[in-house]
Amino acid sequence: MGADRVHAYGAAAGLLGDLLLGDPRRGHPVAVFGRAAAGVERVLWRDHRGWGALHTVVCAGGAVALGAVASRAVRRSPAASVALTAASTWAVVGGTSLVREARAIGRALEAGDVEAARARLPHLCGRDPQALDADGIARAVVESVAENTSDAVVGALVWGGLAGVPGLFGFRAVNTLDAMVGHRSPRHLRYGWASARLDDLAGWPGARLTAVLAAVAGDDPRGAVRAWRDDARKHPSPNAGPVEASFAGALGVRLGGTLSYGGRVEHRPVLNGAAGRPVVPHDIERAARLSRRVGLLALGVTVAARLVAKKGRTS
Repeated sequence: MGADRVHAYGAAAGLLGDLLLGDPRRGHPVAVFGRAAAGVERVLWRDHRGWGALHTVVCAGGAVALGAVASRAVRRSPAASVALTAASTWAVVGGTSLVREARAIGRALEAGDVEAARARLPHLCGRDPQALDADGIARAVVESVAENTSDAVVGALVWGGLAGVPGLFGFRAVNTLDAMVGHRSPRHLRYGWASARLDDLAGWPGARLTAVLAAVAGDDPRGAVRAWRDDARKHPSPNAGPVEASFAGALGVRLGGTLSYGGRVEHRPVLNGAAGRPVVPHDIERAARLSRRVGLLALGVTVAARLVAKKGRTS
């Protein structure tokens, strides 16, 4: 069995594992990596970009090396290689947990229990829940579903298709480092700079594929393309902008505007403002279904692209 078929079977099995089981409940590899990265930070931290870059190289490079060693160890056994790819895909893809948390908040809002929705919101994103009413919580959830469809599902599948298990491990490591140190807090403004920039680079292809697939799978393909074209570049994030704009257009809603993180208020541009309506709690379920469709399409696209590339090399 060739490497491309190994990847196809393993990636499909891993995504199916995520759909059926969600994230591992104990000893999640991403949590293990996070603890290791925090330990490296305790040793290396200086208020300096160079030390932060070293932190990124040690942690992300170590994850890629681990994936390469594991792949090499099982390369002679197609069954073991499929199992490794499946387990790795399952470990790094988080689509079911994303949808599960979003739907739990949506059910609370539909039942009129805004306090329960506020209590669950930190499981999904870093917004200040006490500052949000029901529609504000719903908008935060839809934006988080859009962005994390790219970060937690499509981006991982793209890098798995490009580089196999090392690509899966490396992408999730970079994404985790960005969440840990890539924000603009005083401690991490310089130290986390390299992790944030590397995450922008690693997330670029997955974000564009997510935006394309959201347009294909959404309720309003033309609206998604229009919102992406007109509004994506207004967003401060080069990757969240296309994804959120495309989701907004596909769902026919407005995203963006004023939000609060850790007591810090941001005024972001409105996405799909001309054609969209305000988000309401029911839109959470619509966003969750769109996220599922995008993830499944991404699996098909990345596997097909790898098989076509191999055929082109051998013809």
